[in-house]
This record gives sequence, C-alpha cells and structure tokens, in this order.
Amino acid sequence: MAPVGGPRGTELGARQLAGVFVRLKLSLLRNGLRQSSARTAVFVISLIFALLIAAGQLLGLVLLRGNDQAMTVAVLLTALLALGWAVLPLFFPSGDETLDPTRLVMLPLRPRPLVFALLTASLAGIGPLFSLCLVLGAALALSHGAFAAVISVVAVPLTLLVCVALARTVAAGNVRLLTSRKGRDLAVLSGLVIAVGIQVVNFGAQQLSRSGGMSALEPVAEVLRWLPPAAAIGAIDSAADGSYAVALVQLALTALALQALLWSWARSLTALMTTPDGSTLAASSAPTREGSSTGMHRLLPEGRTGAVMQRSLRYVWRDPKTKAAWVSGLAIGLLVPVFNVLQGVGSIYFACFAAGMLGVQMYNQFGQDTSAFWMVSLTISTTRDAYEELRARALALLVITLPYTVLVTVIVAAVLGDWTTLPSALGLSLAILGAMLATGALASARFPYSIPQDSAYKNAAPGQGAIAWLSILGGMLVATLLCAPVITATIWLHLTDGHDQLWLLLPGGAAYGMLIGWAGVRLAAPWTVRRLPEILTAVSKG
Repeated sequence: MAPVGGPRGTELGARQLAGVFVRLKLSLLRNGLRQSSARTAVFVISLIFALLIAAGQLLGLVLLRGNDQAMTVAVLLTALLALGWAVLPLFFPSGDETLDPTRLVMLPLRPRPLVFALLTASLAGIGPLFSLCLVLGAALALSHGAFAAVISVVAVPLTLLVCVALARTVAAGNVRLLTSRKGRDLAVLSGLVIAVGIQVVNFGAQQLSRSGGMSALEPVAEVLRWLPPAAAIGAIDSAADGSYAVALVQLALTALALQALLWSWARSLTALMTTPDGSTLAASSAPTREGSSTGMHRLLPEGRTGAVMQRSLRYVWRDPKTKAAWVSGLAIGLLVPVFNVLQGVGSIYFACFAAGMLGVQMYNQFGQDTSAFWMVSLTISTTRDAYEELRARALALLVITLPYTVLVTVIVAAVLGDWTTLPSALGLSLAILGAMLATGALASARFPYSIPQDSAYKNAAPGQGAIAWLSILGGMLVATLLCAPVITATIWLHLTDGHDQLWLLLPGGAAYGMLIGWAGVRLAAPWTVRRLPEILTAVSKG
C-alpha cells in the first residue's frame, strides 16, 4: 500500500485514514460508555433530548415555510449554530478525545490527509446530527423552486462542514490552552457561560416582544446572510427570489470560508506536529522568586491570620473548583438583580441577592483543602487556634465580598435612580453577609464534605450530596431568620413612611452583621477542635 500522503496514494490513503479515524472515534465512545452505567444513562438521555429538540426545530422551521420572517429566523439560527461550534471546544475540551491532535504526534501522518480524516470523524456524533437537522430545516423553510432546491443540496452539507471545520480550527489553534490548567478552568466555568447565556436570551426575547417581534432583527439578518456559514442559507433565499448570481456569490463565499478554515487548521496541525512544547522551558529558565509575600499580600496582617488569608486567596485564584464557584457567584450575584431591574420587576433590595450568593462561599471551608486538611489540623490544638483559623478565612472572604456587595448595590441603585433607599439596601446586604458568614462557619465545622478534584461538574463526593444540600439550604434559612430584626426594621420604616430614617439601617445593618459573624465564628471554634478527625475523614473522601 502506498504510504499515507504519498504522491500517488494521497487520495486512497486519506480515505483509508478517514475510515480508521471514524472507527477510532466510535471505539472511544463505546469504551467510554462501558466505564459505568451512569455514563451510559446520561449519554442515552442526552441523545434522546437532543433528538427531540432537533426534531422540534426541524418541524418548526418547516412550518415557517412561506412566512415573511422565515429568512430572518433561518439565518440567525445558522449564525448562532456556528457561534456555538466556535466556542464549544473552549469550554468543553474533554467532550471529544480527538480534539487534541498532539496525541498523534508520534504517528507518520501528514497534515492534509489528517485534516480530511479528522473532519470526516467529526461528522459522527450527536452534535453534527443536531446541526444537520437545524440546517436542513432552515433549507426547507427557504427553498422555493428548482434552482433553490439545487442550491440547498450544496448549501446544507457545506454549512455543516464549515461549522465542524470551525470547531476543529479553534481547537487546534488553542490546544496548548485547552490541555493546560487554564483550559480546565474554562471547562469548569462552562456552566456559568450557559447560565449567563440563558439570562441574555431571556432578556433579548422580552425586548423583542416589546419592540415588534422578529422584524427588529431583519437588519441583523441582512448582514449575517453575507457571512459564512449563514451565507449558504442566505443563498437559498436568494435563489428562491430569483437572484441567481447573488446566490452563487453567497455560496462561493461559504466555500472560500471552508477552504480558509481547512488551510488554517492544516497550518496549526503542522506547527503542533513539528514544534516542541515550550510551556515548561520558560518556567525552568525563570529566576526563582525570593521572599514570602508579593503584591497585595504584603498588605495582609502578620502571623497566623495573614498566612491563612493568603492561602485562602490563593485557592480562589489557582484552584479550578474554588475559582469557578467564586466567578459564578460574582457573575450571577450581579446579573440576577440587574436583569430583574431592567425587566421592571425588581427593586433595590434585589441587590441583597449578591450578598447571599457570595456568603455561600463560606460554607464547607475545609472541603476545599481536601485530604491536605491534615496539615491544617496539625496547627489546631486549642479553641483559640480554631477561632483564628475560621476568622482568617472569613476575613479573606470579606476582602472580595465586602466591596463587591457595595458595588452591586450602587449599580442597582443607579439603574433605578433610587438613591434614597440605597443606605437601607446596603445595610440589609451587610447584615445578610454577616449572617451567611456565621452559618457558614458553623456548617463548615458540623457538615463538612469532600469536593472531587477529578470531575469538573461534581461538587460533592458520592454519598455526600445530601450533606452538602442540607448544610447550604439549612444555613441560608437560619441566616434569613438571624436577619429578622434588620428585615423587620426595614419593612416597618417603609410602612410608617419613615424614609428619612432609612439611612440608620446602614450603620445598624453593618454593626449587626459584624456581631452575628463574630458570634458564629466563636461558636464554630470549639466544634472544630472537637471534630478534627471527623472533618479530615469527611473532606478526604474525594
């Protein structure tokens, strides 16, 4: 047999190589499903849901046939589909084992046959099937006439190939990132991106319903119909309208985009196959930094308090799970009150949601240490040691949560233009934050649980999920009850028209939150000393 990529055996070798890669991908999928029945069940459920949604989209687009807004909907959905294929590898790098071409470095493969083989293998899976249904529905919604049908036969596979090639090109260009710690951070943060995206889509849908429906998006669709791969779908609409030359130009633009993506992909593969990974060279040649504290760490207090605060803040910056929890809390804590206010259904007191989201970070403080908690436990021998440990962790949390709570409250007040109620809302937020710190310290000592490090989506070890939910939900309920005096005072001042006295809730709420937080840490300290062996056992299960 001629060598793969040889002068006379290029086509045959590429086809054979494509078959090998398709079988390899199916084998990886089959072997992955054999690892556990839970993984098989999740795959089957995902497949069923994907097929149901795809069938619904196909039917919905077919029903749009002949509608004035069919072109707008079809082009926008195709553009969103392409955007999804572009960003998917950045947030789910472990979803497809074949996304990392560096695993093939030791094989005698040339870039062009390898690109053809990987592109063919990429067409096998749930994602391509879902995309095919959507693109096919868009083509059926716009295809009118014989020439439009001929254009559809070319446009549908061309659009699908552009989407897949786009995903592969992005993955190959960022493979060093995807296989690094930062890439794992992106994977952990994927849930945040989905949550934010849902909020944006919900807000956009409400704005469209107020501004006259899809007609407001027609200018956007007119631009996108000239950008690949949506240009291929726009070519079908142009052919149906009798603009044959325009249709051919749009189809040609999509074909050129596919060629450009394949060329860029091949160049990235060549660089990956021939260039050594220098990620460790700079680290090995960099001078060793001396000194204990740098940057803002020099502002921390001396002794145990400063050391524990520095360790906690480094967890926030370096540990993927801790970073994901913090970024999610910061983003959702801002988006939920702001979006509710923009939709006209919120008040300035929605800013208290940010304090609650960030206060949750105090729960399960020892779980983020995992099995390394034994080193922490060796430094705790008295109630005073436990108190200083918990107090320092709470102070590290306040370094971020305190200014952020103020920022969110000011932003919500600015959006509403309600500066009179700002002091009371801020005072209530600070009281809630203090109560969350108190209950979080108690829950950390009484209900610790392990955080698995080998999974990006599991936040509790098997068998400890109920403990996690009990500690968080129970703590939030108790925190709400602890804030009853401040909540009652706020309601009473509003009902009695005491708006000129609302500013008193700012110092009152801050002092009350400080008192409650201090009391909770003091109560949790003796529990922590008595339960050190149980805490170590609980946090080491993951």
